[in-house]
Amino acid sequence: MKSPRYCSNRGNKLHNSFIIACHTVGVVGTGEAMLVSLRSFWTRGRRIERIGYAVGALLLISGIAHIAILAVTGESWVGPLSLRKPATFGLSFGITLVTIVWVTSFLPLADRTRVALLSIFTAASVVETALVSLQAWRGVPSHFNVETAFDAMVARALAVGGIALVTVIVGLTATAFRRNPAVPISLRRAIQMGFVALCIAMATGATMIARGMLLVFAGHPTAAYATGGALKPTHAVTMHGILVLPLLAWLLSFADWSERDRLRVVLLASAAYLALASAFAIRNIAGMVGP
Repeated sequence: MKSPRYCSNRGNKLHNSFIIACHTVGVVGTGEAMLVSLRSFWTRGRRIERIGYAVGALLLISGIAHIAILAVTGESWVGPLSLRKPATFGLSFGITLVTIVWVTSFLPLADRTRVALLSIFTAASVVETALVSLQAWRGVPSHFNVETAFDAMVARALAVGGIALVTVIVGLTATAFRRNPAVPISLRRAIQMGFVALCIAMATGATMIARGMLLVFAGHPTAAYATGGALKPTHAVTMHGILVLPLLAWLLSFADWSERDRLRVVLLASAAYLALASAFAIRNIAGMVGP
């Protein structure tokens, strides 16, 4: 079996995971090379990256635990008081945190900047998930809830955490568009498009929160709970492009294809993903402004 074609034209300028792939694909096969490369993200990862992976795993466990509780107890999966919300937040933030840590390992960042950004993102992910879970177990809504001083404090903390997440994501998006010859262009493009999709997800989330809070302040909290999440499908679809597209590019890196062919597939996949997200957005917006 041949080694991936980028091995001969990139040499030791490649990111660690690609160097490992170059040295293993032709010896042990593609499947085992993938496992070796995956392990390298942990074994060769920086301390802050390993912390992020570990915290992400704990958030995933939290989400799975809430799903198990829902399944065993038969409690409702719908409504602002359902344990479905902490389950969703645990799974979503767990996946997103692990993804951001992984993708950021390919970005050209100074060590201190990397530590700062990942620390903020990790802490904010924990805070968001923990507060949503706390409110669900208290039997009160987490968002759009300013009924008591404590509830209002939680709502403000969630808003601060959201601002922190958006700030980090915008910074990482800008970094993703910087020149970075250590990473093949197919993966760079996938990361760039993934971050663009994630920025759209953040904007969609901010829009839902702002719309809901406007209804709350106007004296219509029931309407806020009922319609504040109208853009959830768009938010969900765009949220995980940062995982899907770079993961595709990483998988393609083990194929005996030219970099041009891998880039072509990544660009087609990116266009299809953004088209899907656009379709969801158009449908959501039409539902919001329709009769």
